[in-house]
Amino acid sequence: MAPNGDRLDDAARAGWLYYVAGNTQDQIAAKLGVSRQSAQRLVSLAVSEGLVKVRIDHPIGRCMDLAARLTERFGLAFCDVVPTDPAAATNIVGVAQATALEIERWLRQPEPTVIAIGTGRTLKAAVEQLPPIACPDHKVVSLTGSIAPDGSAAYYNVIFTMADTVTVRSFPLPLPVIASSKEERDMLRSQPIIRPTLELAARADVAFVGIGELGPEAPLCVDGFVGEAEMEAMRAAGAAGEIVGWVFDTDGNVMAGFSNDRVTAPELAPARERPTIACAMGEKKQGAILAALAGRLITGLVTDEKTAEGLLARADEARTGAARTAPAPAAGWAPAKAD
Repeated sequence: MAPNGDRLDDAARAGWLYYVAGNTQDQIAAKLGVSRQSAQRLVSLAVSEGLVKVRIDHPIGRCMDLAARLTERFGLAFCDVVPTDPAAATNIVGVAQATALEIERWLRQPEPTVIAIGTGRTLKAAVEQLPPIACPDHKVVSLTGSIAPDGSAAYYNVIFTMADTVTVRSFPLPLPVIASSKEERDMLRSQPIIRPTLELAARADVAFVGIGELGPEAPLCVDGFVGEAEMEAMRAAGAAGEIVGWVFDTDGNVMAGFSNDRVTAPELAPARERPTIACAMGEKKQGAILAALAGRLITGLVTDEKTAEGLLARADEARTGAARTAPAPAAGWAPAKAD
């Protein structure tokens, strides 16, 4: 064996024999003329010293790398990225399944847990993936009203779908998603039968939400909650996306006025101690997702590979653009010399 000064050389040899050549530790020991225990220590040393760089050549490995980059870039507490179906890039099944797994993890918590649940097509698909679970000590509370503009049940309000599969105490919000006026909204939310549900939502242990884009095809518009004229006015004022009906701008700030004066959902604010996990994907939603991340409205994200790549690319472009437009140092300025 080499002297101590060359031990990293031996570790590199052992690492190459194990990870590249596919040798067992017994084979490495024989080739290096050391004991099996020494061979094992050399392989471990190669890893601990950063001599070994593992690359998994598989879509899941790529997704895990993207999730790690999103987590670091945006300070997320949770992130899951699923492969994009190349034949159907808009297929939400993968994101729905991953979201369902995370919801199930919370439903199986041993301690009584309050789960707040939002709305949206992907979130509804996720809830439909849940297996039958009995958790009678838990509570699930809706973050949105359950009544559509025509008086019918709001289609993407998912708390009723969850109640069909999961044995859990459910607390719907029996209100229109968006009231006809601010005064009506305030009156409805002040009712004694409504206030406890709003208070329960405020103290939930975790929240799962969808993120909606804005425009003529936005759910708020398509489902009749907001007219096209008001939607265009919000977009002209800088609106970027919505969560449980609350519209926010590109910095993630909840906007004043417009339909926000009539939203019956609990107030949307930056997520702090409570995990708030969004499931969203698609090119059209990238701007809304970035805005929600900028405003810290979410602490977790479940998305697909293509969307993750787009989010990181747009974040890089924004950072490069900001660097280009930064003011130049004043003439004659120079760094202060060290003492």
